Amino acid sequence: MVIADDHRMVREGIKSMLMKHADLEVVGEASNGEEAVGLVRATSPDLLLLDLRMPDMNGPEVSERVLSFAPTTKIVILTTYDSDADILPAIEAGANSYLLKDVRPAALADAIRDTMAGRTVLDSHAIQAVTVQLRRPPSRRQGLSAQELRVLRLAADGMTNRQIARSLFIGETTVKTYFTRIFAKLEVNDRTSAVARMMADHPDDMD
Repeated sequence: MVIADDHRMVREGIKSMLMKHADLEVVGEASNGEEAVGLVRATSPDLLLLDLRMPDMNGPEVSERVLSFAPTTKIVILTTYDSDADILPAIEAGANSYLLKDVRPAALADAIRDTMAGRTVLDSHAIQAVTVQLRRPPSRRQGLSAQELRVLRLAADGMTNRQIARSLFIGETTVKTYFTRIFAKLEVNDRTSAVARMMADHPDDMD
């Protein structure tokens, strides 16, 4: 993974902690957005651990740049900012997970593993902030059907379209159609945002 944070001591602390885990490897460190984009392009990491606010580009801008040429790179935002105005743009830009810097070291390592497995990880404070930002009157959004909920739950567990299709005994094209409907109903553009919205608005439906 690549670590991007404009504070050297923070980068060194995170790297030192992650080096204790044999399955986690840091291949580069960046102190600003441009460096982060360049390092991802040069090293093709599996994951980018990204600060939200840095010189020259913020987290959402870096996420969009990186995903434009490395769409399979997972992105974890690690920040001190937990307001709804900070969280939603990061998720909509393509960040897979959003954590605060007071996260326990072991929990951070687990969150990185979960993100690499395709799951979305949101800090409890982030979930509260997303709830405030995403809350809509019920009349403004259609509910998901039982099958659409099944598809979204499997996506939240990290399944690909092919895996979802096999699990539900339907075709991949049908899965894509379900996602199109889900995105329209939830007023989002991607899986991560859809999962985050349902976790915020209807957490019981995602159990």
